[in-house]
Amino acid sequence: MTSIWQVLAIVVAVLYLVQELHNIFMKKKKKLPPGPKGFPIVGNLHMVLGKNLHQDLHHIAKRHGPIMHMRFGHVPVIVASSPHAAEQFLKKHDVTFSSRPYNAAAQYIAYDQRDLVFAKYGPHWKNMRKLCTLELLSNIKINSFQSMRKQELEIFVNFLKQAASNHVEVDLTTKLASLSASMSCLMVFGKKYIDEEFDERGFKNIIEEALLITASPNIGEFFPFLSVFDLQGFTARMKELAKIFDKFFEKVIDEHVQSKEQKQAKDIVDTMMTIMQSGEAEFKFDRSHVKAILLDLLVASTDTISTAVDWILSELLRHPKVMKKLQNELEQVVGINRMVEESDLERLEYLDMVIKEGLRLHPPAPLLIPHESTEDCVVDGFDIPKGSRVFVNVWAIGRDPEAWLEPERFWPERFVDSNIDLRGRDFQLLPFGSGRRSCPGLQLALTIVHLVLAQLVHCFDLELPNCMMPNDIDMTEKFSLITPRAQHLMVVPTYRLNV
Repeated sequence: MTSIWQVLAIVVAVLYLVQELHNIFMKKKKKLPPGPKGFPIVGNLHMVLGKNLHQDLHHIAKRHGPIMHMRFGHVPVIVASSPHAAEQFLKKHDVTFSSRPYNAAAQYIAYDQRDLVFAKYGPHWKNMRKLCTLELLSNIKINSFQSMRKQELEIFVNFLKQAASNHVEVDLTTKLASLSASMSCLMVFGKKYIDEEFDERGFKNIIEEALLITASPNIGEFFPFLSVFDLQGFTARMKELAKIFDKFFEKVIDEHVQSKEQKQAKDIVDTMMTIMQSGEAEFKFDRSHVKAILLDLLVASTDTISTAVDWILSELLRHPKVMKKLQNELEQVVGINRMVEESDLERLEYLDMVIKEGLRLHPPAPLLIPHESTEDCVVDGFDIPKGSRVFVNVWAIGRDPEAWLEPERFWPERFVDSNIDLRGRDFQLLPFGSGRRSCPGLQLALTIVHLVLAQLVHCFDLELPNCMMPNDIDMTEKFSLITPRAQHLMVVPTYRLNV
């Protein structure tokens, strides 16, 4: 009797022949972008199995150019690694590249891509984007949470003040994650949840695992006939994570339904449930859509913000002169007799430069979320096949010597008298993406990053423990969809204010 392995070998051999014939035909017919030569069947997958995919792609692109073609299994992959290349895909041909590729993690965890981040481009996505922009993430909604942000930040500062009075070491990475989780829960769910109410491993660990699986090359996606074998164990892990998220979101929604009549202030869940129950949405919007959007909001507002602040603080500690200059600005604008208020932020010009520079070197999502071409397209004279997966390497763009003077240097002064901003209009600086699929929560994220960073730097001097020197700080990355520091940032705070 023929074994499953013999059948598999035959299938692989047939696929190999079909693919090689297809590749020969495509090369003759189309002018694909330059790229590294791949192996039969696997293509270039063997080149991107290191610890940091964005760094691997950056190094390969140095040899093959800013618009590069690769192949992951049967999937054509395009990598854009310069501001001009990013502009071609995210502006000039934005409509063609506004969709998302199939993602197994999004299928299981994000309710079959019903969310905003991973949804295919089309009427459903357009309606979801409109809902989020007008109802959930409008300036009015963001401003309504201002007192909550202030309250949580005061709790955070008081904790650090207590640590300062005892001169003890603080795991700032963990505390920033807890602060972001608390703010996220209050804005989205209307109340804080302790880690154990979510899962015994806590918010951060579960979210980090989900982000890692989503970003990791999945053999089952590039070789669909192998997906049934779950060779990497991803499917089992995704199903487990999906149950954790769904159980928690069901609990949150049930609590809101039960307390609907007693609440005065509306959180984001209340807003969505009102829209769902009224039937006023211009598209199908049911409980699964509510949960999918809750997932987007929880992950984005928790991990993205804490990761961004963590990286920028690390750079400030490595550059004491920049830290002192920022503290001097805060003393001049705010004074040392009070904490920072949100109304102060627009006057803190050097703070804005520091954040731009930090996000240039350390964009939280170094490859953004992959795009997918919905039709054949010609970009800069190259043929891009329909169904290509497009990575915009904003980490590489931030280090492009054609776009930046001394690109590896942390130097906020490069933005003096510069009109470059973070909102997707300037393609050399794209931490939140650009075009139709840019981050809809950009304004909320920037507000919180500015506020948290300003408050920390204003209220505290931060020393490194155990006689560490600034250059001793480990800046190794831990690749994921949102890429944090590999090692936690440990500090000893000293309170600076007169209040």
